[in-house]
Amino acid sequence: MRWTTRKHIFNFPRKTLVMGIVNVTPDSFSDGGHFLNSNTAVDHALKLADEGADILDIGGESTRPGAASIPVKEELNRVIPVINQLAKQAGLIISVDTHKPIVAKEAINAGASIVNDIGANNNNAKMWDVISKTKAGYICMHMKGTPRTMQKNTFYKDVFSDVCGFFHERLNSLQDHGISAEQIAIDPGIGFGKSLHHNIKLMSHLNKFNVFERPVLIGASRKSFIEKLLGTPVEKRLPASLTCAAWATIQGSHIIRAHDVAETVQAIRMTEALIENNNGTST
Repeated sequence: MRWTTRKHIFNFPRKTLVMGIVNVTPDSFSDGGHFLNSNTAVDHALKLADEGADILDIGGESTRPGAASIPVKEELNRVIPVINQLAKQAGLIISVDTHKPIVAKEAINAGASIVNDIGANNNNAKMWDVISKTKAGYICMHMKGTPRTMQKNTFYKDVFSDVCGFFHERLNSLQDHGISAEQIAIDPGIGFGKSLHHNIKLMSHLNKFNVFERPVLIGASRKSFIEKLLGTPVEKRLPASLTCAAWATIQGSHIIRAHDVAETVQAIRMTEALIENNNGTST
């Protein structure tokens, strides 16, 4: 299986990719305000790269539950200076975490190779035009509604059937719009419009998403479902986050999105060594 992201090609099976989170925001649920200054954000991104991040995911708008969207200009002012500086560093693979076509286009022009789109549930032809024309990698994430509304209606007849149905429809629509299947990765959207029960159910059977033969990204790092299950505040969720990363690796997921890169890389590499020593199985 191949994932193409403009100038970069990832051939799977291979070692699990780690995507380091760089939130250039004042209000993200975990680290809002820590890296709002562009120079601080760049320093943090380079630190994550040194720790082993394969991809740096730069986001300028909080997508925490209840968050409101911000103007395009404000988002551009946050992410483009960071991407411009990072793109000067050889070897870095940059993703932009946005659902706005204008931001995606400008980020790609600045040096991003991947668009991580939490708004993939929108029938947004402008976004799809950007992906089709630039040949950027595209992460198609499942979410109900928007960050502001997603936790107000978390009803599913069957969460697996609904999420898989979304991916079946979206993959076909994206390809009809001129986006190659090889450009697309999928993300079941842990924490986005799901209850605790839904998140645990999805995490428990991540291997079911491998049927799409596209790279699967899992972002469970520091998510609030951990607190709902274990009662742990955000600053104490590292052990559970690492458990989710290791479990996703066992289940055959391909990309882990994480705040704590060094610890996540260590957990994943140990997990991969154990899987390999167990003749490549996950049982």
